[in-house]
Amino acid sequence: MEYGEEYDDYYHGSSFQQLYHCYPVSFMNKEHLEKGDKIIMPPSALTRLASMHIDYPMLFELSNLDTKRVSHCGVLEFIAEEGVIFLPYWMMENLLLQEGDIVQVKNTSLLKGKYVKLQPHTKDFLDISNPKAILETTLRNFTCLTTGDTIMMPYNDKKFYIDIIETKPTSAISIIETDCEVDFAPPLDYKEPEKPAASHLPSQEEPAKEDAKFSPFTGAARRLDGKPLPESLVSVSSSVLKEHRPEFANGTNGSSSSSNPSRRHSGKLLFGSNVRQASNEMPKVIPNNTKQEPEKKEEQKFQAFTGKKYSLRD
Repeated sequence: MEYGEEYDDYYHGSSFQQLYHCYPVSFMNKEHLEKGDKIIMPPSALTRLASMHIDYPMLFELSNLDTKRVSHCGVLEFIAEEGVIFLPYWMMENLLLQEGDIVQVKNTSLLKGKYVKLQPHTKDFLDISNPKAILETTLRNFTCLTTGDTIMMPYNDKKFYIDIIETKPTSAISIIETDCEVDFAPPLDYKEPEKPAASHLPSQEEPAKEDAKFSPFTGAARRLDGKPLPESLVSVSSSVLKEHRPEFANGTNGSSSSSNPSRRHSGKLLFGSNVRQASNEMPKVIPNNTKQEPEKKEEQKFQAFTGKKYSLRD
């Protein structure tokens, strides 16, 4: 395409706006420019820009008029042929441009950035020993950042691509001589580690085993001399203990403990007159298979917890 008066109409007022054919910087053997966002423009652009009152450093808005894609860049030199500019190849990819396509270049001014959020494409970026230092070194070759762009960061013969997913205070910011907070999102190919399987929990059909409860005075009675107890006394003792077992348990009802003075705190044994009083309150149970005898003879037999003395020879 020949450039003439048709494109001279784009120079108007105090703004610079021009259409150019674009090619990668590798066409000029300047592959090192792939590490930044600076372009090469023709000398006529410098002549026009020098006569205008524009802000320095020079910043430009690049637009693909067919796809409506927009990015921003700086300029390094004005040595390109007329009607042609040279761009880093990663920038042409962002704008969806092919070699020789038309791109619109317009001067602009951007606010200084305060915040940028980046997202690496691969988790290999996390293996870099000091990614912050490498990123700072790379961004020194950039003049501005645009939300939606993908920049390239070379390191150890590898190319790491990073998406710019957010910038503040605007969607395009200048990063020249400014303190900018940088945040990282998880890499695109990052996967959350799988959680371990939950341990087996008892189902409702398998109720938990209840702890064995303490049952006081459940042992068998024995004489001190080792002789077996009469069957009548064993039956009387067991029936009395079964009937009065709650009195020796650790009850929690305050009203029952206050109404029955014979109830005592659990974990204590009592001796003396108090024991005698408690034993007198126990009902006397006479087995059916035993004959009633006079009270005098009955007193000679052993009775539990009465406090009376008996001879071991009886």
